[in-house]
Amino acid sequence: MPKKLKIKLVKSPIGYPWDQKDTVKRLGLRRMNQVVIKDDCPQIRGMIRKVRHLVEVEEVEEGGNEA
Repeated sequence: MPKKLKIKLVKSPIGYPWDQKDTVKRLGLRRMNQVVIKDDCPQIRGMIRKVRHLVEVEEVEEGGNEA
């Protein structure tokens, strides 16, 4: 199964350059401690790398308890 990334905003982008604020917004993060699930692809990895000091990332398997 394809991998997913669980991304959590742990630090506010206030006081950081506009491009980092924009990257956080484009990842779908609006509030502190908000979590989003994104596909694991090079584009998302690059966005995460740009704001790695503001987010926590965890790899998760797609799907759940499917029989």
